[in-house]
Amino acid sequence: MARLAGWVDGKIKLSRLGFAVTLCVPEMRKVNIGLVGCGTVGSGVVKGLARNGALMGSRLGVRFSLGGVAVRNPRKARAARLSRGQVTSDWESLVRDPKIDVVMELMGGTTTARKVVAEALKLGKPVITANKALISAHGESIFRLVEKNGGNLYYEASVAGGIPIIKSLREGLSGNRIQRLYGILNGTCNYILTQMEAEGRDFEDVLADAQQMGYAEAEPSLDVDGFDAQHKTGILASLAHGFWVKPSQIFVEGIRHITPLDIQFARRLGYCIKLLGIVKKLGGKVQIAVHPALVPETHVLANVSDVFNAILVRGDIVGDTLHYGQGAGADATASAVLSDLADAALDLKNGSMGRVPPFVPHEQDGAVLPMDKAVSPFYLRLSVIDRPGTLAKIAAILGEMKIGICSVTQPEGHVGESVPLILMLHDASDLVMRQALRKIARLSAIKAKPTMIRVETFE
Repeated sequence: MARLAGWVDGKIKLSRLGFAVTLCVPEMRKVNIGLVGCGTVGSGVVKGLARNGALMGSRLGVRFSLGGVAVRNPRKARAARLSRGQVTSDWESLVRDPKIDVVMELMGGTTTARKVVAEALKLGKPVITANKALISAHGESIFRLVEKNGGNLYYEASVAGGIPIIKSLREGLSGNRIQRLYGILNGTCNYILTQMEAEGRDFEDVLADAQQMGYAEAEPSLDVDGFDAQHKTGILASLAHGFWVKPSQIFVEGIRHITPLDIQFARRLGYCIKLLGIVKKLGGKVQIAVHPALVPETHVLANVSDVFNAILVRGDIVGDTLHYGQGAGADATASAVLSDLADAALDLKNGSMGRVPPFVPHEQDGAVLPMDKAVSPFYLRLSVIDRPGTLAKIAAILGEMKIGICSVTQPEGHVGESVPLILMLHDASDLVMRQALRKIARLSAIKAKPTMIRVETFE
Protein backbone atom coordinates (compact mmCIF):
# COMPACT_ATOMS: atom_id res chain seq x y z
CA MET A 1 0.00 0.00 0.00
CA ALA A 2 1.46 3.35 -1.05
CA ARG A 3 1.58 6.35 1.25
CA LEU A 4 2.25 10.02 0.55
CA ALA A 5 5.86 10.82 1.37
CA GLY A 6 5.95 14.49 0.37
CA TRP A 7 5.53 17.26 -2.22
CA VAL A 8 8.60 18.94 -3.68
CA ASP A 9 8.75 21.34 -6.67
CA GLY A 10 5.56 20.15 -8.33
CA LYS A 11 6.33 16.48 -7.73
CA ILE A 12 4.44 14.00 -5.58
CA LYS A 13 6.62 11.43 -3.80
CA LEU A 14 5.04 8.09 -2.92
CA SER A 15 6.61 5.45 -0.72
CA ARG A 16 5.68 1.82 -1.49
CA LEU A 17 7.33 -1.17 0.19
CA GLY A 18 10.45 0.83 0.85
CA PHE A 19 10.80 2.11 -2.73
CA ALA A 20 10.43 5.82 -3.47
CA VAL A 21 8.37 6.65 -6.57
CA THR A 22 8.18 10.22 -7.86
CA LEU A 23 5.23 11.35 -10.02
CA CYS A 24 5.63 14.63 -11.91
CA VAL A 25 2.61 16.95 -11.66
CA PRO A 26 2.48 19.77 -14.24
CA GLU A 27 2.79 23.19 -12.63
CA MET A 28 -0.43 25.18 -12.98
CA ARG A 29 -0.27 28.09 -15.41
CA LYS A 30 -0.53 31.38 -13.53
CA VAL A 31 -2.73 34.05 -15.14
CA ASN A 32 -2.12 37.61 -13.95
CA ILE A 33 -5.05 39.96 -14.47
CA GLY A 34 -4.81 43.69 -15.04
CA LEU A 35 -8.15 45.34 -14.26
CA VAL A 36 -8.88 48.82 -15.64
CA GLY A 37 -11.95 50.28 -13.96
CA CYS A 38 -13.39 49.14 -10.65
CA GLY A 39 -16.90 50.52 -10.49
CA THR A 40 -20.03 48.40 -10.21
CA VAL A 41 -18.96 45.71 -12.67
CA GLY A 42 -15.26 45.79 -11.80
CA SER A 43 -16.03 45.40 -8.11
CA GLY A 44 -18.36 42.54 -8.98
CA VAL A 45 -15.53 40.81 -10.83
CA VAL A 46 -13.10 41.25 -7.92
CA LYS A 47 -15.68 39.79 -5.54
CA GLY A 48 -16.41 36.95 -7.97
CA LEU A 49 -12.72 36.08 -8.20
CA ALA A 50 -12.41 36.10 -4.41
CA ARG A 51 -15.42 33.84 -4.14
CA ASN A 52 -14.89 31.39 -7.02
CA GLY A 53 -11.42 32.05 -8.42
CA ALA A 54 -9.98 28.90 -6.85
CA LEU A 55 -12.90 26.86 -8.16
CA MET A 56 -12.40 28.26 -11.66
CA GLY A 57 -8.68 27.54 -11.43
CA SER A 58 -9.24 23.93 -10.41
CA ARG A 59 -11.65 23.43 -13.30
CA LEU A 60 -9.28 24.96 -15.82
CA GLY A 61 -5.89 23.91 -14.48
CA VAL A 62 -4.67 27.48 -13.96
CA ARG A 63 -4.10 29.91 -11.09
CA PHE A 64 -5.61 33.38 -11.18
CA SER A 65 -3.98 36.42 -9.62
CA LEU A 66 -5.18 40.03 -9.62
CA GLY A 67 -1.96 41.73 -10.68
CA GLY A 68 -3.20 45.31 -10.43
CA VAL A 69 -6.20 47.64 -10.68
CA ALA A 70 -6.16 50.98 -12.49
CA VAL A 71 -8.77 53.56 -11.48
CA ARG A 72 -9.23 57.29 -11.90
CA ASN A 73 -9.26 57.97 -8.15
CA PRO A 74 -7.29 55.44 -6.06
CA ARG A 75 -8.59 56.99 -2.82
CA LYS A 76 -12.26 56.45 -3.63
CA ALA A 77 -14.07 53.88 -1.48
CA ARG A 78 -15.10 50.79 -3.45
CA ALA A 79 -17.40 47.84 -2.96
CA ALA A 80 -14.53 45.42 -3.52
CA ARG A 81 -11.63 44.96 -1.11
CA LEU A 82 -8.32 45.96 -2.68
CA SER A 83 -4.93 46.30 -1.07
CA ARG A 84 -3.23 49.67 -1.39
CA GLY A 85 -0.40 48.15 -3.42
CA GLN A 86 -2.83 46.79 -6.04
CA VAL A 87 -4.35 50.15 -6.99
CA THR A 88 -2.92 52.73 -9.38
CA SER A 89 -4.14 55.64 -11.47
CA ASP A 90 -1.66 54.80 -14.26
CA TRP A 91 -3.49 52.43 -16.59
CA GLU A 92 -0.72 52.59 -19.20
CA SER A 93 1.89 51.18 -16.84
CA LEU A 94 -0.49 48.45 -15.77
CA VAL A 95 -1.35 47.44 -19.33
CA ARG A 96 2.30 47.51 -20.41
CA ASP A 97 3.53 45.52 -17.42
CA PRO A 98 5.02 42.31 -18.88
CA LYS A 99 3.72 40.37 -15.88
CA ILE A 100 0.12 41.14 -16.81
CA ASP A 101 -1.28 38.35 -18.98
CA VAL A 102 -4.91 39.49 -19.46
CA VAL A 103 -6.34 43.02 -19.51
CA MET A 104 -9.93 43.65 -18.39
CA GLU A 105 -11.42 46.94 -19.57
CA LEU A 106 -14.40 47.66 -17.32
CA MET A 107 -14.28 51.45 -17.15
CA GLY A 108 -17.00 52.23 -19.72
CA GLY A 109 -17.08 55.09 -22.21
CA THR A 110 -15.51 55.05 -25.64
CA THR A 111 -12.55 57.43 -25.35
CA THR A 112 -10.03 56.27 -22.74
CA ALA A 113 -11.50 52.78 -22.92
CA ARG A 114 -10.65 52.58 -26.61
CA LYS A 115 -7.06 53.60 -25.84
CA VAL A 116 -6.81 50.93 -23.14
CA VAL A 117 -8.11 48.20 -25.45
CA ALA A 118 -5.94 49.31 -28.37
CA GLU A 119 -2.77 49.48 -26.26
CA ALA A 120 -3.30 46.00 -24.85
CA LEU A 121 -4.09 44.50 -28.24
CA LYS A 122 -1.02 46.10 -29.82
CA LEU A 123 1.01 44.25 -27.19
CA GLY A 124 -0.65 41.00 -28.24
CA LYS A 125 -2.47 40.62 -24.94
CA PRO A 126 -5.97 39.19 -24.65
CA VAL A 127 -8.57 41.78 -23.66
CA ILE A 128 -11.88 41.26 -21.89
CA THR A 129 -14.49 44.02 -22.07
CA ALA A 130 -18.12 44.60 -21.14
CA ASN A 131 -18.26 47.79 -23.20
CA LYS A 132 -21.16 47.50 -25.64
CA ALA A 133 -20.89 51.11 -26.81
CA LEU A 134 -17.21 50.64 -27.65
CA ILE A 135 -17.78 47.38 -29.54
CA SER A 136 -20.80 48.77 -31.36
CA ALA A 137 -19.03 51.95 -32.48
CA HIS A 138 -15.46 50.69 -33.05
CA GLY A 139 -15.73 46.92 -33.36
CA GLU A 140 -14.33 46.72 -36.89
CA SER A 141 -11.13 48.62 -36.11
CA ILE A 142 -10.65 46.76 -32.83
CA PHE A 143 -11.01 43.39 -34.53
CA ARG A 144 -8.38 44.43 -37.08
CA LEU A 145 -5.96 45.07 -34.19
CA VAL A 146 -6.66 41.57 -32.91
CA GLU A 147 -5.92 40.07 -36.31
CA LYS A 148 -2.77 42.13 -36.78
CA ASN A 149 -1.20 41.58 -33.34
CA GLY A 150 -2.22 38.06 -32.42
CA GLY A 151 -4.13 38.66 -29.19
CA ASN A 152 -7.85 38.20 -28.77
CA LEU A 153 -10.91 40.13 -27.63
CA TYR A 154 -13.61 38.63 -25.41
CA TYR A 155 -16.87 40.56 -25.05
CA GLU A 156 -19.56 38.22 -23.75
CA ALA A 157 -20.53 40.76 -21.07
CA SER A 158 -21.30 43.46 -23.65
CA VAL A 159 -24.73 41.99 -24.44
CA ALA A 160 -27.42 40.69 -22.07
CA GLY A 161 -25.37 40.50 -18.87
CA GLY A 162 -25.12 36.94 -17.60
CA ILE A 163 -26.78 35.33 -20.64
CA PRO A 164 -24.09 33.62 -22.77
CA ILE A 165 -25.54 34.81 -26.07
CA ILE A 166 -22.25 35.79 -27.76
CA LYS A 167 -20.82 32.30 -27.24
CA SER A 168 -24.11 30.75 -28.36
CA LEU A 169 -24.17 32.66 -31.65
CA ARG A 170 -20.45 32.36 -32.35
CA GLU A 171 -20.01 28.71 -31.33
CA GLY A 172 -23.11 26.84 -30.18
CA LEU A 173 -25.24 27.83 -33.19
CA SER A 174 -22.45 28.03 -35.76
CA GLY A 175 -24.04 25.19 -37.75
CA ASN A 176 -27.19 27.24 -38.37
CA ARG A 177 -28.21 30.05 -40.65
CA ILE A 178 -29.90 32.53 -38.34
CA GLN A 179 -33.31 33.42 -39.71
CA ARG A 180 -34.75 35.48 -36.85
CA LEU A 181 -33.51 37.05 -33.64
CA TYR A 182 -35.73 38.90 -31.18
CA GLY A 183 -34.30 40.39 -28.01
CA ILE A 184 -35.60 42.04 -24.86
CA LEU A 185 -32.20 43.60 -24.25
CA ASN A 186 -32.75 46.52 -21.90
CA GLY A 187 -33.79 45.75 -18.34
CA THR A 188 -34.69 49.35 -17.54
CA CYS A 189 -37.27 49.54 -20.32
CA ASN A 190 -38.63 46.10 -19.54
CA TYR A 191 -39.01 47.03 -15.87
CA ILE A 192 -40.82 50.28 -16.74
CA LEU A 193 -43.23 48.59 -19.15
CA THR A 194 -43.88 45.77 -16.68
CA GLN A 195 -44.69 48.19 -13.87
CA MET A 196 -46.84 50.40 -16.12
CA GLU A 197 -48.92 47.33 -16.96
CA ALA A 198 -49.12 46.02 -13.40
CA GLU A 199 -49.93 49.35 -11.74
CA GLY A 200 -51.49 51.46 -14.51
CA ARG A 201 -49.09 54.33 -13.85
CA ASP A 202 -47.59 56.79 -16.34
CA PHE A 203 -44.14 56.39 -17.85
CA GLU A 204 -42.64 59.33 -15.93
CA ASP A 205 -43.87 58.05 -12.55
CA VAL A 206 -42.44 54.57 -13.07
CA LEU A 207 -39.20 56.00 -14.45
CA ALA A 208 -38.75 58.05 -11.26
CA ASP A 209 -39.16 54.89 -9.18
CA ALA A 210 -36.71 53.02 -11.41
CA GLN A 211 -34.15 55.78 -10.90
CA GLN A 212 -34.62 55.69 -7.14
CA MET A 213 -34.15 51.89 -7.11
CA GLY A 214 -31.04 52.07 -9.28
CA TYR A 215 -32.63 50.42 -12.33
CA ALA A 216 -32.38 53.63 -14.37
CA GLU A 217 -29.69 56.29 -14.62
CA ALA A 218 -30.28 59.89 -13.55
CA GLU A 219 -30.03 60.75 -17.26
CA PRO A 220 -32.03 57.83 -18.72
CA SER A 221 -31.94 58.61 -22.45
CA LEU A 222 -29.51 55.82 -23.34
CA ASP A 223 -31.98 53.27 -22.00
CA VAL A 224 -35.48 54.64 -22.55
CA ASP A 225 -34.78 56.06 -26.01
CA GLY A 226 -33.52 52.68 -27.20
CA PHE A 227 -29.84 53.39 -27.80
CA ASP A 228 -28.53 50.81 -25.32
CA ALA A 229 -30.63 48.15 -27.05
CA GLN A 230 -29.45 49.52 -30.42
CA HIS A 231 -25.80 48.85 -29.50
CA LYS A 232 -26.59 45.31 -28.38
CA THR A 233 -28.83 44.50 -31.33
CA GLY A 234 -26.13 45.63 -33.76
CA ILE A 235 -23.55 43.36 -32.14
CA LEU A 236 -25.90 40.37 -32.27
CA ALA A 237 -26.92 41.10 -35.86
CA SER A 238 -23.27 41.30 -36.90
CA LEU A 239 -22.44 37.95 -35.33
CA ALA A 240 -25.57 36.32 -36.71
CA HIS A 241 -25.11 37.49 -40.29
CA GLY A 242 -21.39 37.90 -40.81
CA PHE A 243 -21.08 41.58 -41.74
CA TRP A 244 -20.45 44.45 -39.36
CA VAL A 245 -23.53 46.58 -38.69
CA LYS A 246 -22.98 50.23 -37.76
CA PRO A 247 -25.33 51.92 -35.25
CA SER A 248 -26.41 54.41 -37.93
CA GLN A 249 -27.87 51.52 -39.95
CA ILE A 250 -30.25 50.49 -37.17
CA PHE A 251 -33.68 52.08 -36.82
CA VAL A 252 -34.30 52.99 -33.17
CA GLU A 253 -37.37 54.17 -31.28
CA GLY A 254 -37.78 54.32 -27.51
CA ILE A 255 -40.70 53.95 -25.10
CA ARG A 256 -41.39 57.51 -23.90
CA HIS A 257 -44.60 57.74 -25.97
CA ILE A 258 -46.15 54.57 -24.52
CA THR A 259 -49.08 55.33 -22.19
CA PRO A 260 -51.12 53.24 -19.73
CA LEU A 261 -53.97 53.49 -22.26
CA ASP A 262 -51.84 51.78 -24.91
CA ILE A 263 -50.89 49.01 -22.49
CA GLN A 264 -54.51 48.60 -21.40
CA PHE A 265 -55.87 48.44 -24.95
CA ALA A 266 -53.07 46.13 -26.09
CA ARG A 267 -53.97 43.69 -23.30
CA ARG A 268 -57.65 43.79 -24.29
CA LEU A 269 -56.60 42.86 -27.81
CA GLY A 270 -54.46 39.95 -26.58
CA TYR A 271 -51.03 41.62 -26.58
CA CYS A 272 -48.45 43.15 -24.27
CA ILE A 273 -45.91 45.84 -25.19
CA LYS A 274 -42.17 45.13 -25.16
CA LEU A 275 -39.15 47.01 -26.44
CA LEU A 276 -37.66 44.57 -28.94
CA GLY A 277 -34.37 44.36 -30.79
CA ILE A 278 -35.33 42.70 -34.06
CA VAL A 279 -33.07 41.00 -36.62
CA LYS A 280 -34.77 39.31 -39.60
CA LYS A 281 -33.22 37.74 -42.67
CA LEU A 282 -35.47 38.77 -45.56
CA GLY A 283 -34.18 37.52 -48.89
CA GLY A 284 -30.77 39.03 -49.52
CA LYS A 285 -31.07 41.71 -46.82
CA VAL A 286 -31.41 41.89 -43.05
CA GLN A 287 -33.98 44.01 -41.21
CA ILE A 288 -32.44 45.40 -38.01
CA ALA A 289 -34.47 47.60 -35.70
CA VAL A 290 -35.19 48.52 -32.08
CA HIS A 291 -38.70 49.68 -31.21
CA PRO A 292 -41.70 48.96 -28.98
CA ALA A 293 -43.89 46.19 -30.34
CA LEU A 294 -47.17 44.51 -29.54
CA VAL A 295 -46.26 40.92 -28.64
CA PRO A 296 -48.99 38.24 -28.51
CA GLU A 297 -49.66 37.44 -24.84
CA THR A 298 -49.30 33.72 -25.63
CA HIS A 299 -45.71 34.18 -26.87
CA VAL A 300 -42.85 33.25 -24.55
CA LEU A 301 -41.33 36.76 -24.72
CA ALA A 302 -44.56 38.25 -23.36
CA ASN A 303 -43.76 36.60 -20.02
CA VAL A 304 -40.30 38.16 -19.63
CA SER A 305 -40.85 40.67 -16.83
CA ASP A 306 -39.10 43.37 -14.82
CA VAL A 307 -35.31 43.69 -15.34
CA PHE A 308 -34.86 40.31 -17.01
CA ASN A 309 -33.58 39.93 -20.57
CA ALA A 310 -34.35 37.28 -23.16
CA ILE A 311 -33.24 36.54 -26.70
CA LEU A 312 -35.12 34.23 -29.05
CA VAL A 313 -32.92 32.91 -31.85
CA ARG A 314 -34.30 30.92 -34.78
CA GLY A 315 -31.86 28.77 -36.73
CA ASP A 316 -32.67 26.92 -39.91
CA ILE A 317 -31.66 23.59 -38.34
CA VAL A 318 -32.25 23.97 -34.60
CA GLY A 319 -35.47 25.99 -34.79
CA ASP A 320 -36.30 28.37 -31.94
CA THR A 321 -34.02 28.65 -28.90
CA LEU A 322 -34.64 30.94 -25.93
CA HIS A 323 -31.84 32.50 -23.88
CA TYR A 324 -33.12 34.06 -20.63
CA GLY A 325 -31.65 35.59 -17.51
CA GLN A 326 -30.36 38.66 -15.70
CA GLY A 327 -29.36 41.22 -18.29
CA ALA A 328 -27.47 43.71 -16.14
CA GLY A 329 -26.10 44.38 -12.67
CA ALA A 330 -22.81 43.66 -10.96
CA ASP A 331 -23.24 39.92 -10.47
CA ALA A 332 -24.78 39.03 -13.84
CA THR A 333 -22.22 41.04 -15.79
CA ALA A 334 -19.36 39.79 -13.62
CA SER A 335 -20.43 36.23 -14.40
CA ALA A 336 -20.05 36.92 -18.12
CA VAL A 337 -16.64 38.58 -17.55
CA LEU A 338 -15.46 35.54 -15.59
CA SER A 339 -16.67 33.30 -18.40
CA ASP A 340 -14.49 35.28 -20.80
CA LEU A 341 -11.62 35.05 -18.32
CA ALA A 342 -11.95 31.26 -18.40
CA ASP A 343 -11.74 31.26 -22.21
CA ALA A 344 -8.75 33.62 -22.21
CA ALA A 345 -6.95 31.53 -19.56
CA LEU A 346 -7.44 28.31 -21.52
CA ASP A 347 -6.26 29.99 -24.72
CA LEU A 348 -3.13 31.23 -22.93
CA LYS A 349 -2.52 27.87 -21.30
CA ASN A 350 -2.79 25.99 -24.59
CA GLY A 351 -1.12 28.61 -26.78
CA SER A 352 -4.20 28.97 -28.97
CA MET A 353 -5.11 32.65 -28.89
CA GLY A 354 -6.83 32.54 -32.27
CA ARG A 355 -8.93 29.48 -31.49
CA VAL A 356 -12.18 31.47 -31.59
CA PRO A 357 -11.68 34.88 -33.27
CA PRO A 358 -13.87 37.69 -31.91
CA PHE A 359 -15.57 38.25 -35.25
CA VAL A 360 -15.11 36.67 -38.67
CA PRO A 361 -16.75 38.43 -41.63
CA HIS A 362 -18.36 35.74 -43.76
CA GLU A 363 -21.06 37.60 -45.67
CA GLN A 364 -19.36 39.90 -48.16
CA ASP A 365 -22.60 41.15 -49.73
CA GLY A 366 -24.55 41.64 -46.50
CA ALA A 367 -26.88 44.64 -46.48
CA VAL A 368 -29.40 46.18 -44.08
CA LEU A 369 -32.99 46.57 -45.25
CA PRO A 370 -34.09 50.23 -44.97
CA MET A 371 -36.78 50.66 -42.34
CA ASP A 372 -39.02 52.32 -44.93
CA LYS A 373 -39.37 48.89 -46.56
CA ALA A 374 -40.04 46.94 -43.37
CA VAL A 375 -43.54 45.45 -43.34
CA SER A 376 -45.70 44.67 -40.31
CA PRO A 377 -49.21 45.02 -38.90
CA PHE A 378 -49.83 48.14 -36.81
CA TYR A 379 -51.67 49.32 -33.71
CA LEU A 380 -52.94 52.89 -34.06
CA ARG A 381 -54.38 55.04 -31.25
CA LEU A 382 -56.04 58.30 -32.17
CA SER A 383 -57.53 61.01 -29.98
CA VAL A 384 -60.60 62.20 -31.90
CA ILE A 385 -63.65 64.39 -31.59
CA ASP A 386 -66.59 62.00 -31.23
CA ARG A 387 -68.78 63.16 -34.10
CA PRO A 388 -70.33 61.47 -37.15
CA GLY A 389 -68.07 60.99 -40.16
CA THR A 390 -64.74 60.97 -38.29
CA LEU A 391 -64.10 57.25 -38.71
CA ALA A 392 -65.13 57.43 -42.36
CA LYS A 393 -62.50 60.10 -43.07
CA ILE A 394 -59.79 58.08 -41.32
CA ALA A 395 -60.81 54.91 -43.17
CA ALA A 396 -60.76 56.80 -46.47
CA ILE A 397 -57.14 57.86 -45.95
CA LEU A 398 -56.09 54.34 -44.98
CA GLY A 399 -57.96 52.95 -47.99
CA GLU A 400 -56.28 55.45 -50.29
CA MET A 401 -52.89 54.22 -48.95
CA LYS A 402 -54.04 50.58 -49.38
CA ILE A 403 -53.82 49.87 -45.65
CA GLY A 404 -56.47 47.42 -44.48
CA ILE A 405 -58.33 47.79 -41.17
CA CYS A 406 -58.48 44.63 -39.06
CA SER A 407 -60.55 45.99 -36.16
CA VAL A 408 -61.82 49.25 -34.65
CA THR A 409 -62.37 49.87 -30.92
CA GLN A 410 -63.90 52.98 -29.37
CA PRO A 411 -64.04 52.14 -25.66
CA GLU A 412 -66.92 53.37 -23.53
CA GLY A 413 -66.43 55.55 -20.48
CA HIS A 414 -64.27 58.21 -22.16
CA VAL A 415 -65.96 61.63 -22.29
CA GLY A 416 -64.83 65.14 -23.00
CA GLU A 417 -63.57 67.04 -25.98
CA SER A 418 -61.78 63.97 -27.36
CA VAL A 419 -62.00 60.20 -27.03
CA PRO A 420 -59.58 57.39 -27.92
CA LEU A 421 -60.07 55.42 -31.13
CA ILE A 422 -58.06 52.21 -31.53
CA LEU A 423 -57.43 50.62 -34.91
CA MET A 424 -55.60 47.37 -35.64
CA LEU A 425 -54.23 47.49 -39.17
CA HIS A 426 -53.12 44.82 -41.62
CA ASP A 427 -49.58 44.59 -43.04
CA ALA A 428 -48.14 47.77 -44.49
CA SER A 429 -44.69 49.16 -45.08
CA ASP A 430 -43.28 51.61 -42.57
CA LEU A 431 -43.01 54.32 -45.22
CA VAL A 432 -46.64 54.01 -46.31
CA MET A 433 -47.84 53.90 -42.72
CA ARG A 434 -45.98 57.08 -41.80
CA GLN A 435 -47.35 58.83 -44.89
CA ALA A 436 -50.88 57.84 -43.88
CA LEU A 437 -50.31 59.12 -40.33
CA ARG A 438 -49.26 62.53 -41.60
CA LYS A 439 -52.51 62.82 -43.55
CA ILE A 440 -54.62 61.60 -40.64
CA ALA A 441 -52.93 64.03 -38.24
CA ARG A 442 -54.07 66.94 -40.43
CA LEU A 443 -57.77 66.09 -40.01
CA SER A 444 -59.65 68.64 -37.90
CA ALA A 445 -61.16 65.83 -35.80
CA ILE A 446 -57.71 64.65 -34.59
CA LYS A 447 -56.87 66.33 -31.29
CA ALA A 448 -53.41 64.89 -30.49
CA LYS A 449 -50.44 63.32 -32.19
CA PRO A 450 -51.34 59.78 -33.32
CA THR A 451 -49.63 56.88 -31.52
CA MET A 452 -48.48 54.06 -33.77
CA ILE A 453 -46.93 50.82 -32.48
CA ARG A 454 -45.77 47.98 -34.69
CA VAL A 455 -47.14 44.47 -34.12
CA GLU A 456 -44.69 41.57 -34.10
CA THR A 457 -46.11 38.27 -35.37
CA PHE A 458 -42.84 36.24 -35.06
CA GLU A 459 -43.40 34.63 -38.46
